[in-house]
Amino acid sequence: MFLTFRWFGATDPIPLSHVRQIPGVAGVVSALYDVPVGVAWGREPLARLQGQIEAAGLRLAVVESIPVHEEIKLGWPGRDRLIDNYCKSVCSMGELGIGVLCWNFMPVFDWMRTDLALRLPDGSTALAYDHEALGAIDLSRGTGDLPGWATAYGADELRALLAAYRAVDAARLWDNLAYFLERVVPVAERAGVRMAIHPDDPPWPIFGLPRIVTDGPALERVVGLVDSPANGVTLCTGSLGALPENDVPAIARRLGALHRINFAHGRNVRVTGERRFHETAHPSACGNVDLFAVLRALHETGYTGPMRSDHGRMIWGETGRPGYGLHDRALGAMYLQGLWEGVTREAATHAGAHP
Repeated sequence: MFLTFRWFGATDPIPLSHVRQIPGVAGVVSALYDVPVGVAWGREPLARLQGQIEAAGLRLAVVESIPVHEEIKLGWPGRDRLIDNYCKSVCSMGELGIGVLCWNFMPVFDWMRTDLALRLPDGSTALAYDHEALGAIDLSRGTGDLPGWATAYGADELRALLAAYRAVDAARLWDNLAYFLERVVPVAERAGVRMAIHPDDPPWPIFGLPRIVTDGPALERVVGLVDSPANGVTLCTGSLGALPENDVPAIARRLGALHRINFAHGRNVRVTGERRFHETAHPSACGNVDLFAVLRALHETGYTGPMRSDHGRMIWGETGRPGYGLHDRALGAMYLQGLWEGVTREAATHAGAHP
């Protein structure tokens, strides 16, 4: 396992010098956040980001993410040009030796929460989701009041986009995903880039929009669409763990045995009702995800790729980007590192006892 930390570039209140001080963290997960969705990433701006990270003694290990344009997800006629631009971006990564791309295929909205600062009993705040509360969100003003992603939509643009998706059901979205992968994965394979699709977060339909990458069988279906090591997944324990039916350690073991986990997000959630959950501190006892079992499954199936501590609480008076403060994610990184040391030593002891 190669421990990494997400960093949002020059606008991130957390300096790289602080990331560098987290023991064991050697890689950074970042992106070009100022490039409009659908525009090809050039080699030069990506190289500048890479150089900035390397100057801090770290390595740009993962791009998260190059957003997929909505016209590609909708299957509109202009998608071929946009897919060509996506391929150019992947090639820029390959030229610079950046080997992993985390991405998603969620229509319109990226990750969704209904509360960005739910106060927990210990006084910390965390991201939370309540499907009932989602129904009270007013989309008539656009996406301005929702969690921030690469693209923000005004009221008219969002209305038109939601109307366009009425013609796209889950089966059609699967077809459009296959069309995209069939064209991008061969390019990624030649470029030396491993793609890692992120599960939908939360893993169920929202606002009447289909979401298809929600469980283990769906992830296996994705990697089966194009049979290549370059077509893999991001094992996000929090996204998958929000759905109680998902046995996250079993999913990790199955996809790990297929050698299709190209990136991993360690995060914990506590399910508090039907389609309702909040995020927690990383230790297994704090939520419903057994991260020890997940990391044991990764270790036993030979995982050696990047992992990062995912969303954290806001603790010790810290303020900043919801879910992406320094302190709790640093604690999470140390917890994941401790678990990994434990499963590694456990395996070595077992091997010594049974030659």
